[in-house]
Amino acid sequence: MDKPTYTLEFEKPLRELSAQLDQLKQQSLESNLDVTSEVAAIERKIAATQREIYSNLTPWQRVQIARHPKRPYALDYVEAICEDFREMHGDRQFKDDRALVGGTAFFHGHAVMIIAQHKGRDTKEKVARNFGMPQPEGYRKALRLMKTAEKFGLPVLTFIDTPGAYPGLSSEERHVSEAIAVNLREMALLRVPSIAVVVGEGGSGGALGIGVTDRVLIFENSYYSVISPEGCAAILWKDAAAAPKAAEAMKITAQHLEKFGIVDEVVAEPFGGAHNDPKQAAAALGYTLQKHLNDLRAIKPEKLVDLRYERLRHLGVYEEAGEIRS
Repeated sequence: MDKPTYTLEFEKPLRELSAQLDQLKQQSLESNLDVTSEVAAIERKIAATQREIYSNLTPWQRVQIARHPKRPYALDYVEAICEDFREMHGDRQFKDDRALVGGTAFFHGHAVMIIAQHKGRDTKEKVARNFGMPQPEGYRKALRLMKTAEKFGLPVLTFIDTPGAYPGLSSEERHVSEAIAVNLREMALLRVPSIAVVVGEGGSGGALGIGVTDRVLIFENSYYSVISPEGCAAILWKDAAAAPKAAEAMKITAQHLEKFGIVDEVVAEPFGGAHNDPKQAAAALGYTLQKHLNDLRAIKPEKLVDLRYERLRHLGVYEEAGEIRS
């Protein structure tokens, strides 16, 4: 993957320092001057600025990183950590939805079923994949592949990266909410190990439609939420520009989700985000997936279903404080 050239607003100080560094090095070559000390000073300043920015990211900044156009997408990870991926097409009812990709692959020498939401890298691919927003046939294809995995005893690995299911008229006409609801029920009852990974955006029911699994992992700068920050801001404050405020209030970052028990583990990203070092991000994901898959393979199918049920039942459980008396 090419070195990222897209700059987020909060990254601009780094881009300016990098430009100064490149200019200084070019001047050194052209004039044959020794600028070693000046180069070292700028490099120290770049390192300090990186620490200051990336050690204090706000929830909204993490959302921006999750949407970074150079961030690795689901199929980038599949290509990096799996072998012999064979895509399967169609829901056997209407058509093939390219926003949701699935098929068999080998992960650490064992056969698995891959189900992934994929946004597309350039404009042509984005349009072909509907910007990563699956339609009902995508979720029905996912269910078909999950049932195939159950039949042959294959673990299911799902990769979540969507702003949400496609909300258009055609999608509603073909019952997208029903397709997602059926997936929620059937995934809860699967008799094979299942792991979901939020690799970018985890938007609403569109994400949950392939997210009811034994374990849920999330990358450090991904988010998982019932609605986008912009959507929440538009509802509560009648202004999508209040998205940063909404992101803070919604507690949608990986760190909050782990604290509340919504996800099981946060996968560390390279400094500055997965787009800065996709290979390192893929290696971290491969290690974490293998660890959890080894644990789940040791559990009998009946126990697996029971444990999954208990996990789901405990989501959102909270305690009320007792009455305070003076």
